[in-house]
Amino acid sequence: MVDPVDAAAFLGTFLVLAGYLAVTAHVAARNVLGDVRADRALLVGPVPAAVSMVGQGLEVFPLVVLAAAVIADLGAIRRSYDEDWRLSAYVTFIHVVFTTILSTVIGGLLILASGAPG
Repeated sequence: MVDPVDAAAFLGTFLVLAGYLAVTAHVAARNVLGDVRADRALLVGPVPAAVSMVGQGLEVFPLVVLAAAVIADLGAIRRSYDEDWRLSAYVTFIHVVFTTILSTVIGGLLILASGAPG
């Protein structure tokens, strides 16, 4: 039997991750494609989030999960924005780079805030 607290934590983590990836996907798509509809990114974010959560749940090697998530992201971006593979790969590359940079900055700020006096 699944503990309701564990299920709620899992669902909450998935929703936050999917939302975060949707926002960063939208920024990447706007950077590469110009003016795009924001609702398209809502179709992209949950795909790599689901791959990541399932991969971690199954305890798959992290680099395999990362590769699978990037491939799933590429497929979701191609399908959502209806672009060719090459342009979709470029949007995916920008998405990965932007998400990595923003995550590093947010993580650094959280580390700084946790060590602040007072």
